[in-house]
Amino acid sequence: MDSILTSIKKLLGIHEEYTEFDKDLVIHINSAFFVLYQLGVGDDPTTPFSITDASSTWYDFISPSKVDLVKSYIYLKVRLMFDPPQNSSLLQAMKEQIAEFEWRATVSTDK
Repeated sequence: MDSILTSIKKLLGIHEEYTEFDKDLVIHINSAFFVLYQLGVGDDPTTPFSITDASSTWYDFISPSKVDLVKSYIYLKVRLMFDPPQNSSLLQAMKEQIAEFEWRATVSTDK
């Protein structure tokens, strides 16, 4: 199983067993999913997607062909909300990558 919450925790360097930040991360993850919903991204773009715990998987949201972009996008959005970098150059690079992912996701949805 490819849990959304577990994947994001791993990318943030948080051990799966450590649950102290799970509620915070779920809120940030759902905020990022809502942005994707507004962009029309997801297998069901008519209904906002959200998670409540580690049981939701990436394939509950989107097909395997687009899952890697979505994983990277959700990670970057959560990282900026949960643990933003102090280095302004890194912060700007992350924001630019997010904007590119949003553009690419939108373009692939418009086809």
